[in-house]
Amino acid sequence: MAVDNFAHKSKSWDMNSKRVQNAKGIAEHIIENIKLKPNMRIMDFGAGTGLLSYFIAPYVETIVAVDNSPSMLEVFKEKADEFQCKTEVLKLDLSKDELDEKFDGIISSMTIHHLEDSKALFQNFYNMLEENGFIAIADLDKEDGSFHSDNTGVFHYGFERATLEAIAKEVGFKNIRFKLASTIKKSHADFTVFLMLAEK
Repeated sequence: MAVDNFAHKSKSWDMNSKRVQNAKGIAEHIIENIKLKPNMRIMDFGAGTGLLSYFIAPYVETIVAVDNSPSMLEVFKEKADEFQCKTEVLKLDLSKDELDEKFDGIISSMTIHHLEDSKALFQNFYNMLEENGFIAIADLDKEDGSFHSDNTGVFHYGFERATLEAIAKEVGFKNIRFKLASTIKKSHADFTVFLMLAEK
């Protein structure tokens, strides 16, 4: 039985205004840089309680929330009627599970540093996209490991953008670009969050 590292955090997750602001900032950059359409079916990878989905929902038809934390997805489900689009919830661990579905786009916020094999993940993303589908992935720029107070389940202390670009190119993505999506200010340091955009 997999351990749900987020079980004790799921109820209070949305109360953290930094988290809400971060998700909102990332969503605004996605909306500015991707032509979202009202017939799109999007996957929110590592959707958690749906912070990012909430801001993207008014622009698309369906968001499929994928996460390996049952407690986070429970909170997502409880809020589903607040989303301005259809929603589906899938408990999956994309580092182990295959998903035989195609999406117009995959969005993700602050999740990929929790997955060890970045190349396998990007290959998975590529395979799950429709032709010309997009990814919009937000995560931490390289940091010293002090972002999380507890690094259990953290495989990458942020990322070098050039490393991710090389991986994405290798699996076939094109038009890869990066934006500064937000800055998370903590008492001991500021951490920058990038948004990586690419197309199949």
